Amino acid sequence: MVDIARPESVIRKKKMKRAAYGVAGLTAILLITVGVSRLRPAAPSVEWGTLWPDTVRRGPMVREVRGTGTLVPEDTRWIPATTAGRVERILLRSGAIVEPDSIIMELSNPELEQQAVEARLQFESAQAQLLNRQAELESNLLTQRSSVATVESDYSQAELQAQADGSLLKDGLVSDLTARISRSRADNLQNRFTIEQKRLTMSERTLKSQIAVQEAEVNRLRAAYDLRRQQLDKLRVRAGIHGVLQTIGSQTSPVEVGAQVQAGTSVARVADPQKLKAELRIPETQARDVSIGQIAKVDTRNGFVDGKVSRIDAAPVNGTLAIDVRLEGELPRGARPDLTVDGTVELERLENVIHMGRPAFGQENSTISVFKVTPDGEGLRTTVQLGKSSVNTIEILKGLNPGDRVILSDMSSYDAHDRVRFTGMPSS
Repeated sequence: MVDIARPESVIRKKKMKRAAYGVAGLTAILLITVGVSRLRPAAPSVEWGTLWPDTVRRGPMVREVRGTGTLVPEDTRWIPATTAGRVERILLRSGAIVEPDSIIMELSNPELEQQAVEARLQFESAQAQLLNRQAELESNLLTQRSSVATVESDYSQAELQAQADGSLLKDGLVSDLTARISRSRADNLQNRFTIEQKRLTMSERTLKSQIAVQEAEVNRLRAAYDLRRQQLDKLRVRAGIHGVLQTIGSQTSPVEVGAQVQAGTSVARVADPQKLKAELRIPETQARDVSIGQIAKVDTRNGFVDGKVSRIDAAPVNGTLAIDVRLEGELPRGARPDLTVDGTVELERLENVIHMGRPAFGQENSTISVFKVTPDGEGLRTTVQLGKSSVNTIEILKGLNPGDRVILSDMSSYDAHDRVRFTGMPSS
């Protein structure tokens, strides 16, 4: 078999053809790479049913703040034990309806009972001494009056005798000495009568002062006895007001039969359930615009009650500020002290502002990014400047227009993407 040599031109043509194919292939690969690099990355898919969409609106917006709290009585009284004693009986328990004279519990104090007996005996003894002293002074006064009367009688007789002897002396029937003796005796009795009258007046005056001293002692002992009797009576602990018995003792120091309580210890709490107020705790960041007199609405879980802010704490505690809301409407059935409630306070009404629902992480006067829904069913990240906020709505200062649809849900898991694609989105 003989090999036939190919022409040199044919070989050259084949090499050129192969080189052209290679250049064309490399060019195609390069063009494809550049085109792919210029394509946008595929947007992640988000199920529409898991999102919280809202539409931007223009119009009035009510600024509100919300807080939780409890219903508390306006008229609450802690009842102290005014006297130390031992609890003998507890007659009423929590929830009982009480009147001012209702006895909640009875205490005992043997030492106080003995003191009361001694105070009564001292008082009765002082009364007897007063009566005896009055009788003694009145007897002395009667003796003094009798003495005055006797001297007055003797003086009258002596005066008549002196006048008679004076007349007889003029007629020469008695001697001058006799007349002078009669006059001297009359003058002497007159002086004695004057002195006895002064003594009588002084005795009457000293009688009142001496009796006043004794009466003061009786009054002192009466007051001491009355105090002991009142202390004995206070061993029966009474409610003091009309209302409902809230607690016996307190959570930190319960009171049971046999317990020893000291004077001043709070042994019960009574409240008027007809006069309740809401004590709410507002987040510190939202409470700066709250003021007394603002309108509020309280949700008791069984109805709403209108009210007004009546008190604001001076300083926040643990990030919240306590406020009191005076309830002005009729309380719904089942409202009672310590019931957990929600309250909303109206701060102000803004007219003709652009607003939307409050996003998951949107604070007032801040700038955030949200996904705005586009007509082709995608979400485009948009920067939004926020203004004043309310419980469920927030003002938009820049970035969105009325009619725009936005996603309010937490989209932090898509922070690395500027676009998302919604799946299952209903047609508009």
